[in-house]
Amino acid sequence: MADSAGIQQGSPAIGAAGLVPAAPGAGGTEGSGAAGGSARIAVKKAQLRSSPRPKKLEKLGVYSSCKAEGACKCNGWKSQNPPPTPPRTDQQSNAVNLEEPCRSCSHTLGDHVTHLENVSEEEMNRLLGIVLDVEYLYTCVHKEEDADTKQVYFSLFKLLRKSILQMGKPMLEAQESPPFEKPSIEQGVNNFVQYKFSHLPSKERQTIMELAKMFLNQINYWQLETPSQRRQRVPNDDAAGYKANYTRWLCYCNVPQFCDSLPRYETTQIFGRTLLRSVFTVMRKQLLEQARQEKDKLPPEKRTLILTHFPKFLSMLEEEVYSHSSPIWSQDFLAGASGGQIPIHTVISAPPVARPLYYSTSPVSVDPSSCGSISPARKTASVLEPNPVGEKRKPSEPLSHEENKRPRVVGDIPMELINEVMATITDPAAIPETSLLSAHSARDEAARLEERRGVIEFHVIGNSLNQKPNKRILMWLVGLQNVFSHQLPRMPKEYITRLVFDPKHKTLSLIKDGRVIGGICFRMFPSQGFTEIVFCAVTSNEQVKGYGTHLMNHLKEYHIKHEILNFLTYADEYAIGYFKKQGFSKDIKVPKAKYVGYIKDYEGATLMGCELNPSIPYTEFSVIIKKQKEIIKKLIERKQAQIRKVYPGLSCFKEGVRQIPIESIPGIRETGWKPIGKGKELKDPDQLYSTLKTILQHVKSHQNAWPFMEPVKKTEAPGYYQVIRFPMDLKTMSERLKSRYYTTRKLFMADMQRIFTNCREYNPPESEYYKCANLLEKFFYTKIKEAGLIEK
Repeated sequence: MADSAGIQQGSPAIGAAGLVPAAPGAGGTEGSGAAGGSARIAVKKAQLRSSPRPKKLEKLGVYSSCKAEGACKCNGWKSQNPPPTPPRTDQQSNAVNLEEPCRSCSHTLGDHVTHLENVSEEEMNRLLGIVLDVEYLYTCVHKEEDADTKQVYFSLFKLLRKSILQMGKPMLEAQESPPFEKPSIEQGVNNFVQYKFSHLPSKERQTIMELAKMFLNQINYWQLETPSQRRQRVPNDDAAGYKANYTRWLCYCNVPQFCDSLPRYETTQIFGRTLLRSVFTVMRKQLLEQARQEKDKLPPEKRTLILTHFPKFLSMLEEEVYSHSSPIWSQDFLAGASGGQIPIHTVISAPPVARPLYYSTSPVSVDPSSCGSISPARKTASVLEPNPVGEKRKPSEPLSHEENKRPRVVGDIPMELINEVMATITDPAAIPETSLLSAHSARDEAARLEERRGVIEFHVIGNSLNQKPNKRILMWLVGLQNVFSHQLPRMPKEYITRLVFDPKHKTLSLIKDGRVIGGICFRMFPSQGFTEIVFCAVTSNEQVKGYGTHLMNHLKEYHIKHEILNFLTYADEYAIGYFKKQGFSKDIKVPKAKYVGYIKDYEGATLMGCELNPSIPYTEFSVIIKKQKEIIKKLIERKQAQIRKVYPGLSCFKEGVRQIPIESIPGIRETGWKPIGKGKELKDPDQLYSTLKTILQHVKSHQNAWPFMEPVKKTEAPGYYQVIRFPMDLKTMSERLKSRYYTTRKLFMADMQRIFTNCREYNPPESEYYKCANLLEKFFYTKIKEAGLIEK
């Protein structure tokens, strides 16, 4: 995995020197309210998108021109009773009346939204997101004092307003489009690391890469000074050039952080040395000063890195930034090429916005798509697969709407409390480190920490018949063949060698101290939508360290990136336990027709499958769960602190009372307890009949209902009726329903459950019938819950 060694965004590696992005209109260098502002916008969008359709039409009508006959020139419906300015989406208003006249043109609200009648919910939600961005920019325009910034905000405001009127996507009209300079800042820093540090041992080079990553991260979230501020500080500078870059930065990097209807780019990927020169001196000074001021807050293991190595790194980089003859800014830059030697490429990827941060520890070249602009000479040496683990987009592309702003689901907990608790959770000093020997530590915690420190690396490698052999890759493949042969003694060595070196197979290799200690060999079938895992092993003296779990998590993220969401594997009796822990089961989600004839069948092994969830960052999943537990714990502690009243004990039992309702216990409701509801029993026979009929029709039309449509025939299943004493099928249930046999929901549910129980009793777990019963049972109970017949 070419860029798999990860540091979480906002990690102590950046320490006190990390600055957060400022919200538009916030001003200053540090925008302390930026994260909160961004979250508030996301919450408002989520609330508005969950509103009823008439409410959405009313909101969009304000920004829609009148469509009434007579060529009305009204450009937006105005209510007779206007809401406060700016409008608040969290206010509950009266029912929307489409016949309510406009205060401006007297035509109805319906006349303004006729063009939205057949618009899908998805498109309407997209337009509503633009509406809230328009309102936010409107506020920014009025609050901003700097003339240049105000002008950009107003231009973007008009652009988004026009997009709503035309129902189009916002497209910035400019003479140039990103990237604005090549090589980019990111590529220049990559080149700098290769130019100055490629000769270092791997561990020292790992430290340099961590420093470079921190630096790129800071630039991506740096708040540029306005052109007027810069003119006062540097009167003789190129004011016009800086203003052009400042405008581009606002439009493509800064504002889209908060207005996600605009495409977003990373600063380090679309700007080059010109912008870096304009901010480097001030940025370096502020970063080092802030680090010194807050050095006591830094973790001990990061203190030397931040206070000693980082200043030296910045000093060396500063020479290359301002030097007129530095080779790192040449588009034809090639480091380490001497004679026929293949250069070592270290690619550092600047982090995406809302994902864990990753950068490369690969000592060999990677695919150019993962690192911006790379010279043609560097493209030829790649045998490794490009692998920005955890990322589902190329860094050179703008962040998608879904990735950039995922709205928080808001329950009955106030946002202020959530933010306050999150602040304590994200403070490293507030969270005690989990001991690696603790019962509560995750299986992959030790491996993840070793990866962060550069002790281990992950690479997806494979043999190639089309490219020049890479000596390092071939050595790793030989190492993998040895590991698999030793750990899988029952597998023929020739067979292992053939698959490991087969160009159609790839292997996720685990490297420690330059040697292979484990790996997962697999073959991808993109057209069939699954990947077959062939071999999986870790050398015996490195087991029980979490490497196996971390290997599988990296493999999952690699496949999510390649949009393959199903694994299949044949596991022997020794491997079933491992695969179960990794989320595999005998319940195969892939249709049999998709994999029969494609995968290798092993005698005495069990076919297992795993379905991936593309929204889960698997390599950081245990960290996320740990943080969620901390949040819940803090919320419980706060709730307990609020309930300070002590009620007297219950004396009614001394008086002979044997039982009382739970809700009568003093203080029970104050704790948040609510009575558990039960499934409602429909008393109206016609209503019950109609509900059960609908559910039965849904079940019969399900794709897994085919084995249960009719009674089992004796000729097809000999001995069935000796094993199953009370048979049941969907045809019999339909007849019973028609005759009004089902007078209660329990009778209906008992017959349906009997179908599934009988199937599992007669058929083995690996059979198709057994699997159909499980899937249909889940579907049935989903429909029962939707109908309100049992508690959700």
